[in-house]
Amino acid sequence: MPDRWRRVIPRVQNSRLPRRGAIRRFAQRPPVAHRNPSVPPRSGVSGRRTCPSLHPLHPSPRMTRLRRVTRLSLALMSVAAPLALPAQQRTSPKQFFGHDIGADYELPNYTKLHQYFAKVAQESDRVVLDTIGLTEEGRPQIMAIVTSPANHRNLARFKDIATKLAKADGIDSAAATALAKEGKVVFWIDGGLHATEVLGAQQLTETLWQLSSRTDDETMRILNDVVILMTHANPDGMELVSDWYMKEPDKLRRTSGTIPRLYEKYAGHDNNRDSYMNALAETRNMSQQLFIEWHPQIMYNHHQTGPTGTVMAAPPYRDPANFWFHPAIITGLDLVGAALNHRFVLEHKPGLTFRAGSNYSTWWNGGLRTTGYYHNQIGILTETIGNPTPMRIALVPERQVRSAGLPVPIEPQEWHFRQSVDYSVSANYAFLDMASRYRETFLFNRWVMGNDQIKAGQKDNWTISPKRVAAMVEKITADRAGSGAPAAQGGPRGGGPANIGSAVANDRYMAELKKPENRDPRAYILSSAQNDFPTATKFIRALQYSGVDVLKANAAFSANGKQFPAGSWVINTAQAFRSHVLDMFEPQDHPNDFRYPGGPPIPPYDNAGWTLAYQMGVQFERVLDAPPSGSFEKVNGITNMPAGTVAKGKAGYFIHPGVNDAATVANRLGKVKVKASRIPTSFKDGDVTWPAGSWFIPAGGAADKVVAQAAKDLGVNFAAANAKPSASQPVTPLRIGLVDRYGGNMPSGWTRLILEKFEYPFATVFPQELDAGNLKAKYDVLVFTDGMFTDRPGFGGGFGGSPDTTLIPAEYRKQLGRVTAEQSVPAIKAFVEAGGRVVAIGSSIGLGKAMGLPIDNYLVDGSGRAYAGEKYYIPGSLLEVKVDTSMTIATGMAPRPSVMFDNSPVMKLGPDAAAKGVRAIATFDTDKPLTSGWAWGQELLKGGTAMAEAQIGKGSIWLFGPEVLFRSQPHGTYKLFLNALDGGFKRPDKAVQ
Repeated sequence: MPDRWRRVIPRVQNSRLPRRGAIRRFAQRPPVAHRNPSVPPRSGVSGRRTCPSLHPLHPSPRMTRLRRVTRLSLALMSVAAPLALPAQQRTSPKQFFGHDIGADYELPNYTKLHQYFAKVAQESDRVVLDTIGLTEEGRPQIMAIVTSPANHRNLARFKDIATKLAKADGIDSAAATALAKEGKVVFWIDGGLHATEVLGAQQLTETLWQLSSRTDDETMRILNDVVILMTHANPDGMELVSDWYMKEPDKLRRTSGTIPRLYEKYAGHDNNRDSYMNALAETRNMSQQLFIEWHPQIMYNHHQTGPTGTVMAAPPYRDPANFWFHPAIITGLDLVGAALNHRFVLEHKPGLTFRAGSNYSTWWNGGLRTTGYYHNQIGILTETIGNPTPMRIALVPERQVRSAGLPVPIEPQEWHFRQSVDYSVSANYAFLDMASRYRETFLFNRWVMGNDQIKAGQKDNWTISPKRVAAMVEKITADRAGSGAPAAQGGPRGGGPANIGSAVANDRYMAELKKPENRDPRAYILSSAQNDFPTATKFIRALQYSGVDVLKANAAFSANGKQFPAGSWVINTAQAFRSHVLDMFEPQDHPNDFRYPGGPPIPPYDNAGWTLAYQMGVQFERVLDAPPSGSFEKVNGITNMPAGTVAKGKAGYFIHPGVNDAATVANRLGKVKVKASRIPTSFKDGDVTWPAGSWFIPAGGAADKVVAQAAKDLGVNFAAANAKPSASQPVTPLRIGLVDRYGGNMPSGWTRLILEKFEYPFATVFPQELDAGNLKAKYDVLVFTDGMFTDRPGFGGGFGGSPDTTLIPAEYRKQLGRVTAEQSVPAIKAFVEAGGRVVAIGSSIGLGKAMGLPIDNYLVDGSGRAYAGEKYYIPGSLLEVKVDTSMTIATGMAPRPSVMFDNSPVMKLGPDAAAKGVRAIATFDTDKPLTSGWAWGQELLKGGTAMAEAQIGKGSIWLFGPEVLFRSQPHGTYKLFLNALDGGFKRPDKAVQ
């Protein structure tokens, strides 16, 4: 955070009555130069990272200060209005930047954008500039609030109205009607989320200028009816990408496609996959505004690029639509899409396509626009072509014919960036015009959707999914077979009508859909007695960042015939954001989606299944009847981690092996020269039996302080140890090398976040260092994430591609290269043989075969060819595996967890595998392993090995086919990774046990 900004925050926060305009000047202060964004901050020795990142579990004090200032700023906006200049005297983008927005070969960076936003706010009484938080690199993330001067004087009231209508609690129809009549539509427009999609931030700048300076009737009406939140979604990325593009003096050689690292510190392109997990600072900042502070009725998320042969993809979107959210979201998207499509036709802007014209749907949760669907918020996505470097629109013959999804085709032609800016501004105006004209409707409908969700959570309700329809069709078919009637026409999980016939039969078969046990839950309970309650609380915090209401039990209570202790969490589904609650707890049931019967599958835009409670391994109780009664209190804001208990014994303390953050405790102890130990077998201490893998911490001054602090901020429970178990094995800190590549690999970025969160020091290793050998002298563990050993090298946002080395500055060329079988694998194998450890995830498990292990692809037909998509296809989904929990690497794991599987590799171990030291860790032992998502041909997995370990020389390699660290979400499989980082801990072989 720049020092200039630091000086302002305490002055405003600590003043009893801040002086007039102080907050506004804080918001408008131009940013000073940040550190070099191309070089991630490092600390410690040899570039090893030692500081934990900003994380939902560890809210930074500066973030707390900034939130207070932001909230206070809203209260002062009405008295801090600047002296507005006449429109003709306000600074235009051309005057400020020296060129029009969208000029060829020009790309302003975030520092300049921030300065311009501040200047517009200073000159216009229509604009207030707010700071919603800090980014992962410490930059202020800005949001311009744009509306009429009169509305600015009543922002607090309009914000309150938006909140009441969104939450819908205690508001009846008459009150909602009155609030809708009084209120203003709150409309969110963001830009820059995917930083190499450079149009987003530029259209934001041009739109701000036009809204702050135009005086035409449409603009004035919009400003009167709408409060517009214009938010930059990724400041760090814009600074990096723009500076990289502009550094090249020869404008014809400028490119943003060869940036040296991820354009979001940890996630790159995956920053638009974080909106239910809220693991990233930028996501949390925006979720706070979207689901807690402002509750916009409509949000617009700008992206690139449009489908080939078109200019822009827009709503409405193709099927499937998710079954959890309110149907008015679907019809609302039809409404706003019609406004855009109609405007473009009349403005003679060809090339807009929708529905089947693109691959975007409304199935998936987790994107910036899609998570809003589960909050009754209309989320708009457009994908638009354009780049500062001029381009040509390609010829796609079939897209020269008009259709319902492409009303006005566009001919092949040269295309300039300014044209894309104009399209984007027109799109903004089309949606804002619709919001203005239907102001009361959008406000009232937000209440209708929330109220409907509350009512659904108060009674028996069934959500119909393809799986349940398939079961009904099977019953119909079986009944008809018994009666000699023709089979029902309607295949499982989709297909034609069943043509049942009589009303009596219809009622009987509809009852099949509404079995009592298939009711939607009315509540969920997370018991505070579960072993890893801190992880359960992290799950709760993710829900809270998404605006979900959570209750905490003040006393013990009962439900479903079970007892739950005080401190347990309760989430009732009778709340406006019920859809999001259900989507986080219940399995997704993606329909079969093929291009034609018997044809190839249509890939989902992102995951098919993601149930967060399953991923995190959270233990919860579904309540199908009335929610539990007892002494509960609503938790306001984001809960702090409940303090763990500390019971000090004569010898020290024990921690259960199921607690993920035991690793964090061990790392903290290591920093004060205290070694934690693990016990390889089960044992008794007094009357308590502890499972194998339990942690022992010796008593003592330094250790006692670490224990007390860890109980306070990590929520870990420490039990009294009366004696140190004789079999204790001291855990030795290991030198960790995380393998990455030039441009950044997204799974490696997420792994960085996880390592920092658990406070592991580590270094980044690039392929050239691997190829040079002598790795054991520097590292004990090498981590290869999905994509690091593959035929698809990557750069930029984390995707594939090979950079032109002539465009790479000399200081970055040591990061170039790939992990190859020819040059890298011999050095990696020598490292393992010398006692090193390798963790390989996803595609990188190919290292095992490359090192000569008896491992093959399990998913092949009789001729040895991989199955075609028509027979086997499992996009991102959750599958159940059977884990051998007797193995050291699986200590503390659940025996049958759900793992994230995205067409992941599955191994066939050779007949000599055991003799060569290869053992299965996790296997598929059922023909129906799917727990959430879509798994076509899942029966082919049965008998396959999902995870394995092997001994090579003195070292070990662990091969995890599923993505056990996926986007920092599957805490339930973290232990497999964390156990690999525990030096000195080894359980006896199963035969010995």
